[in-house]
Amino acid sequence: MIMARRRSFRLDAERIVLRLPQHTDFTAWSTLRAESRDFLTPWEPVWSPDHLTRKSFTNRVYWAARASRQGTAFPLFILRRDGALVGAITLDNIRRGPAQSGTIGYWIGQRHARMGYMAEAIGVLVHYAFTTLDLSRIEAACLPENAASRGVLEKSGFKYEGVAQSYLQIAGRWRNHVLYSNLRLDRRGRTDIR
Repeated sequence: MIMARRRSFRLDAERIVLRLPQHTDFTAWSTLRAESRDFLTPWEPVWSPDHLTRKSFTNRVYWAARASRQGTAFPLFILRRDGALVGAITLDNIRRGPAQSGTIGYWIGQRHARMGYMAEAIGVLVHYAFTTLDLSRIEAACLPENAASRGVLEKSGFKYEGVAQSYLQIAGRWRNHVLYSNLRLDRRGRTDIR
């Protein structure tokens, strides 16, 4: 079920709900990020000194609301049906016109990893992007050695496309990333080309 209104945005899946962050999420978010720091930081850009502050979080909430209203990004929290925050997923860099594409990025708290929540979140967000936003291509990138991220992308229908040299600064240095994509009308590997 998809509910998208001007003031609220929600995507429902079997075990989880995706929604925009709210000011009341600060404690759950900062706690989950802090306890997962060692698990997350090898795969992320360097955290700013104020990363876990209320002010930084407030800026995230305002950015998420503005970006979703403008249709340029959908930064969403992943919550279990009982309301527990498990991570986040963002559809960003939405390009219209001939491209009709976007990029996903995500993180999950260490205690919630390998439970299938991220695959479920990717599935519902990609479905929304293809059916409601009318995007044609969703891209994702991760470090070559991030086997968990590569696995969830492949399980979610993304296909390997290659390597981007010095793609992002991760943990303080420029790193190569493997690139994946999911196409709405994917014909890769099919022999019945017309």
